[in-house]
Amino acid sequence: MARPNTGLNFNIAQLERILTDRKSELGRLERQRGELQRKLDGLDRQIVKLNGGLRGMRGRLAGGGIRARNEHSLVETLEVVMRSHGKPMRVGEIVDAVTATGYRSNSANFRGIINQTLIKERKRFGQADRGVYELKGSAKKDKPAA
Repeated sequence: MARPNTGLNFNIAQLERILTDRKSELGRLERQRGELQRKLDGLDRQIVKLNGGLRGMRGRLAGGGIRARNEHSLVETLEVVMRSHGKPMRVGEIVDAVTATGYRSNSANFRGIINQTLIKERKRFGQADRGVYELKGSAKKDKPAA
């Protein structure tokens, strides 16, 4: 009975050839994978543009996927929204107004992010009532000087 070919009967030149073939195949597959990844990234960007987020694709984001990019920071956007509104706003109204400006976020809890930002930025935003915020200094401007 013939013995199975275990590679023990290859000479050095044959083994080197096998290694060279495998390395070139690996390089080809890595280039092909990179090309497909670039195509997928392009599709993801198109989905974000149309949908405003990557719903259902969060697992892919954990590995370094696409992060929403905005022209202005959230704090700047909050300030613009609240200044244009002119009076204290509820958090839900703020969320709607910020989203209406075109601000994008991949956060599953964007309302919570806005809440945290309003609380953290006490120098810019004040709490007029429970769940109601205003720009600091806007109350002073509204009241007539005594």
